[in-house]
Amino acid sequence: MADLGYDNKVAIITGAGGGLGREHALLLAARGARVVVNDLGGAIDGTGGDTSAAQKVVDEIEAAGGVAVADHNSVATEEGGAAIVQTALDEFDSVDIVINNAGILRDKTFHNMDDSMVTPVIDVHLKGAFYVTRPAWIKMREQGYGRIVNTSSNSGILGNFGQANYGAAKMGLVGFTRVLAAEGAKYNIKANALAPVARTRMTEELLGPLADNLDPSMIAPTVAWLVHEDCPVSGEIYSVAGGRVARFFIGMTEGWYKAGHSVEDVRDAFDQIRDEDGYTVPGGPADEFAALLKAFQSDR
Repeated sequence: MADLGYDNKVAIITGAGGGLGREHALLLAARGARVVVNDLGGAIDGTGGDTSAAQKVVDEIEAAGGVAVADHNSVATEEGGAAIVQTALDEFDSVDIVINNAGILRDKTFHNMDDSMVTPVIDVHLKGAFYVTRPAWIKMREQGYGRIVNTSSNSGILGNFGQANYGAAKMGLVGFTRVLAAEGAKYNIKANALAPVARTRMTEELLGPLADNLDPSMIAPTVAWLVHEDCPVSGEIYSVAGGRVARFFIGMTEGWYKAGHSVEDVRDAFDQIRDEDGYTVPGGPADEFAALLKAFQSDR
């Protein structure tokens, strides 16, 4: 089969001055995409800034014969998100791909967490994805094409000690992705979520001996496939780590039904409620409602 290319596609990648975002940018540019390399250049906790981070990646891309432009706006404000998209429009007159990758960490156990640790993390991860995607979405709807990848995390999907702020933001991105998939379907806009595990400056102290097997370059091929025009799926979540690619999904048990049930009834049926045999993977609320209607009808 032919190699996959991205000729004439314009990609915005946030947080692309290093780590995962840099790898995404290098791979897409090497295959023909024109890339907006966005990075504020701040510290891991989001403080400070360094415009050289994004420019270094642009220099790498251009040295290899690719096309890219640096952008230093913050994703954490509506104005910043709009400015990032405007950079793409000004330079390349289009936006075909958005990879929301920018992130910060402010870890603390929940009982010690205050708003200075919550709001900035929500602003960058969750609201940042809103702020960048929405102006791009308008252009994607107009042109009848778009591909979006939101960077979630197993800390959100599965939970992780000391990351209530980060986990909440990352699981929020799953819901965001699912809605974009539903709303974008008739406009040929597809959105998927990524839950990567890789050695970056944000994770190297957390990964311990696993770090040597988790090169960030191993994440980029899956991201590149998810933003390719041939990718058939939307609204899905992929776990990617060290060469392994798997799908996370939201399952629903067959459940239990009894009209007018009591607390004791729920207690007594709890094992059946939780039984994973015969689970389904709902595509959306309509599938859950269909299961509910089936339960109602079984009582007649």
